[in-house]
Amino acid sequence: MRRRGVTVLLGALLTALLSIGVLSVPIPYVVLGPGPTVNTLGTSNGKEIIQVTGRPASTSAGQLRLTTVGVQPTVRLRSALAGWFSKDEAVVPRELVYPPGESQQEVEKRNAEDFQNSQTSAETAALRELGYPVQVLVKAVTAGGPSTNALKPGDVLTSVDDQQVTSAARLTELIRAKPAGTELRIGYSRDGQPGTATVTSREQDGRPRIGVEIDQQQPHPFTLKIDLGDIGGPSAGLMFALGIVDKLEPADLTGGKIIAGTGTIDDEGRVGPIGGIAQKLVGAKHAGAKVFLVPADNCAEAVSNPQPGLPLLKVTSLDDALKALETLRAGGQPTRC
Repeated sequence: MRRRGVTVLLGALLTALLSIGVLSVPIPYVVLGPGPTVNTLGTSNGKEIIQVTGRPASTSAGQLRLTTVGVQPTVRLRSALAGWFSKDEAVVPRELVYPPGESQQEVEKRNAEDFQNSQTSAETAALRELGYPVQVLVKAVTAGGPSTNALKPGDVLTSVDDQQVTSAARLTELIRAKPAGTELRIGYSRDGQPGTATVTSREQDGRPRIGVEIDQQQPHPFTLKIDLGDIGGPSAGLMFALGIVDKLEPADLTGGKIIAGTGTIDDEGRVGPIGGIAQKLVGAKHAGAKVFLVPADNCAEAVSNPQPGLPLLKVTSLDDALKALETLRAGGQPTRC
């Protein structure tokens, strides 16, 4: 009996040790959870996140909080099991966050670049909203190209076939909307005088082009700087744009409330979808948000992962978001998901 008891005890101990080993082995998944939220109208490391120089900046009684997703890059079975049973976390294949062939460092570098680009687009979109239009200038004309003898360096391109050029990206869209070999009416301003040139696009690298190198400018009599580190990806664009508008306008966009949200933004002010909406809603709820601005394409997922007492406001653009907040301040009901 004694020998049998020792055998059972050793067997149980061995099983436990094997279980611990299995639970400690890394697996090809990552755990997504609520990340930190940041008030874009506030400070970070003692400095204002949105800094305005050369013009007075307004203050707000409320907050405009960007939301993030926390990623646990190295996951063991124990953590994965906990994540699968958690209502606030998600366990997803590692390749969805770190594509095959890319290291974690490469992904983080790209995310940092996307974050920087989101700030630039947020500034462009916000300034457009405030009445500072984008100018698309010709930097150079390709010798022998479609625009030779039609356009000159310094020309400000204003339209393509009577459709307004509002950004460099919009110019590209208008040119590519028609096949190579199409005659395009290019509106421009040269030395302050309007003009029109007819340019026939040519195919280059598989796409129609007009043979000019362009530059995008947006003159304004003050400077803006966004100072926030340790966050990656493009999804803070919308909340940065709203923060800039709030800083430069006397009205308090927040109405004294904590407003959270997410969404990419482009130079035209269009809001695009993001990942991790469920985790961002949890983070917003924990931060005390009273409403959440949701990109239209994320509405279905957001509705499937509701947070009690956190209304979901549907937005497709910066203008949409501003109108939603205006309606909210007036006591109305903005469009919901």
